[in-house]
Amino acid sequence: LPRRRPSLLSCDLANIARDAEEMISLGADWLHMDIMDGHFVPNLSFGPPVIASLRKANKDAYIDCHLMVTEPAKWVGPLEKAGATSMTFHVESVMPEGGAKALISNIKEAGMKVGLVIKPGTPVDAIYEYANDIDLVLIMTVEPGFSGQKFMPGMMQKVETLRERYPGLNIQVDGGLSPSTVDEASKAGANVIVAASAIFGSDDRGGVIKALRESVEKYGNGK
Repeated sequence: LPRRRPSLLSCDLANIARDAEEMISLGADWLHMDIMDGHFVPNLSFGPPVIASLRKANKDAYIDCHLMVTEPAKWVGPLEKAGATSMTFHVESVMPEGGAKALISNIKEAGMKVGLVIKPGTPVDAIYEYANDIDLVLIMTVEPGFSGQKFMPGMMQKVETLRERYPGLNIQVDGGLSPSTVDEASKAGANVIVAASAIFGSDDRGGVIKALRESVEKYGNGK
C-alpha cells in the first residue's frame, strides 16, 4: 500500500501534538519520528519521552521511529514503553550479541514492527539476509541527521534492485522528497514516502501530502 509519512523533525516543536493531528487530518498514514543521539549523527532530536507524549495525545496514530543512534538495542524497551508502533534501525550501527537478527527478534517480541535502514554509502546487499524477516526497508536519499537536504537520485538504483528482488516489501525513501522529486522514487519502486520540510514548509500541506500519494498510486508500486 502507498504510505505517506510526514517527518515531524520539521514541525513546530512547541506544538508537536497539534502538528501531528493536522498531518493525520490531511491524510497522512503514519507519523515519522527521527530519533537521533548526537553520536551516530551529530544532531539531537527526539527521545522516548516525546514519543510517549505524542502517544498520549494520539492513541491511534502509527508512530514510525527511525533510529539514528549508535546502539539501537538499548532503545527497544524504552520505545516499547513509550508506545512506538515501529522501530527502524541502521545496519551501520553497533549490534548486540547475536547481531542484527537478534535485534530484529527483540523488536518483534516487544510488539513493534521492524525496519532496516542504510545510509547512501552502504551497498544495498547489506539488506538481503534480513529482508524476509522485516516489515520495511528504508533507503536514505540524503545523509542522515538533518532535514532540508537535497534529494540524491543516485540512490534510486538501490530501490529498483530491492523492488525487483522483493516485490512485496515496503520500501521507504527519506530525504529531499517533495512533489518535484517523488515521481523518481515512485517509478523506482518506493511505496512509502517520508517528507519533512516539503510538507511543513509549504502553504498547502494537504496538497503536498496528496501529491506524494498520487505519485505512488500512479506508478503502481504501492499496490
